Parts: sequence; structure tokens; C-alpha cells
Amino acid sequence: MTKRQKILISGASSGLGEGMAREFAKKGRALALCARRAEKLDALAAEIVADAERVATATVDVTDVDRVGPAFRDLADQLGGLDRVIVNAGLGKGAPLGTGRMHANIETIQTNLIGAVAQIEAALEIFREQNAGHLVLISSMSAIRGLPKAQAAYSASKAGLSALGQGLQAEFANSPITVSVIAPGYIETDINRGVKTKLMSKTDDGVRALVKAIEAEPRFAPVPNWPWVPLSYALRHLPDAVSQRLV
Repeated sequence: MTKRQKILISGASSGLGEGMAREFAKKGRALALCARRAEKLDALAAEIVADAERVATATVDVTDVDRVGPAFRDLADQLGGLDRVIVNAGLGKGAPLGTGRMHANIETIQTNLIGAVAQIEAALEIFREQNAGHLVLISSMSAIRGLPKAQAAYSASKAGLSALGQGLQAEFANSPITVSVIAPGYIETDINRGVKTKLMSKTDDGVRALVKAIEAEPRFAPVPNWPWVPLSYALRHLPDAVSQRLV
């Protein structure tokens, strides 16, 4: 399998993005990191630059869709191209629909889906020119079956992202451009810290599983494998009356 040396990660200033940046730096990769919070991003870059081949950063809000393409292009120029783009920037806000917090739900979808489209457009422009690249979409287990209440908009945004990935996999089948959809379960990050569940993975364990899955370049991978592979099957195939009790 081709080694992906030059990797762009969005949403890299915290959570899974930060964890992946640290893990890939340990592997000696060249990293292009972008996020909204410049101070946190620069602090991370300073910590990992000794391990990584190179670290380039850009302050990017992915909902500023006109900014995404130029930022990705600039980062690609600094690294001399991009071998892999990890579309990771995400937002976990939300509220039960119809409870007067419409903007929290809209902001979630704007970040997780519209912002992702802007990133995918930017990445694929570069990959089409190179005729090579690995596009990684960080979706969620919540994409498999719609979740209720405060997670409904988040779930819908991730389902949309997964559908984009499936369409791109069909488009780029048998080509030098590879598309992976990765679906993390509960991994301890700022987004999930308030969730009470026995299925929560520790951050380091979850990040290692995530990076391992990305490196394998699958079409689809729940992360970590246990318990999310069997649960993903259950959520897809069990009758509604049963699966609704799982969410």
C-alpha cells in the first residue's frame, strides 16, 4: 500500500484532530493542520514539529467556504502536494428540534456537512490534478441510524457526509483516488465528555484505532472495531422496534 506522507487534517486544534496530528507526527509524516483556533493550533505545531517531517498550519473556519479552497491550496504548496486529506472539522452542538434553538442545529449542519463539502471540493481539485490521493471523511456511528433529541441534527449531518463518501467511492472506483468513510463511536473528547455510556473509549486508545483504520484505507470502518463493528451491523439490520432502543 502506498505510504501517505503528506497529510492535511482539519479541525486539528483539539479532539480527534489533535490526537491524529500527534499520532501521525510520531510516524514522521509531513502535516498540514488547519482549525479555527490559531493559538491552540500553533501550540500543537510547536509541540510536534520535532517528530514530524514538517508542520504547516492555517487558520480556517470551514463554514467560510470561500476561504477553504485557497487555504488547502496554500498548505499543499507548502508541503509540495497532499497525499491524504482528513475531513475532520466538526461541531457537536444541537437541541431537540422545535424547542427554540434552531440556530444550534443549523450551525451543526453548516459545519459538519456544508463545511465538509467545501473541504471535499478543495481536496479533490488537488487530487484530480495529481491523479492521486486519499480522501478520508470522519463521519460517525450516529450516521448509521438517526438519533433523537439533541443529537438529531448532528446525526443527519454525518449521514449526509457518509452519503457523499459513498457517492465518491462509486465515482472514483478503480482510480488512483481513494475515499474512506470512518465512523468513530464514543471516544473521549470535548464533544463526548458529557455523555454517560460504558461504550466510551479513552482518547489515546480511540485515536490509535482511528489512525490504524485510516492507514488501512478501507471503504468504511467503525472505530474502534469493538464494539462498533457488530453495533453498526445491528443498527443497520435490526427491526426499528429493536434498533430504536439502542439509540
